[in-house]
Amino acid sequence: LKDWLVDPTTGKLLHVDLMRVAMDVRMKVKVPVHTFGEPAGVKVQGGVFEVVTREVEVECLPSDIPTDFRMDVSELMLGKQLRVGDLPIDSAKIKLLTEPERVIAHVVALKVEEEKPVEAAVAEGAAPAEPEVIKKGKKEVEGEEGAEPAEAKAEKTEKPEKAEKKEKK
Repeated sequence: LKDWLVDPTTGKLLHVDLMRVAMDVRMKVKVPVHTFGEPAGVKVQGGVFEVVTREVEVECLPSDIPTDFRMDVSELMLGKQLRVGDLPIDSAKIKLLTEPERVIAHVVALKVEEEKPVEAAVAEGAAPAEPEVIKKGKKEVEGEEGAEPAEAKAEKTEKPEKAEKKEKK
């Protein structure tokens, strides 16, 4: 069975595509890779186990297609990895098409974000405060030269959109 077509409204089977398999012709298939065991790097060193590649592509006769590849990861330490080349494959029957250097699974260290020193945090906090200091500067006194009327100050604080609407009216 290669593919099928189902009516979306009734769920009735409409069409089936079948594939004839010649038992003497090599096929390219993808075979799943399953890992088992708990890596020592996770238990002892506090690492994190990650599975990177979940299937590999092989070429073989239909009678030689493996259902899956099983790999024991209990000996895997921090910074170590299992590669496709480490799979237990009978090279006389099965040809590996996936690159042998590709990583299947590995144990990596957990990335911890370091806390910033207090001085750096204070310096970052001071940068946004500068505009406030400028605003808090010398207050204008009415009656001095160059003092703006209250209406002009109000127009400056309004958003540009509101000022444009006032001008259009």
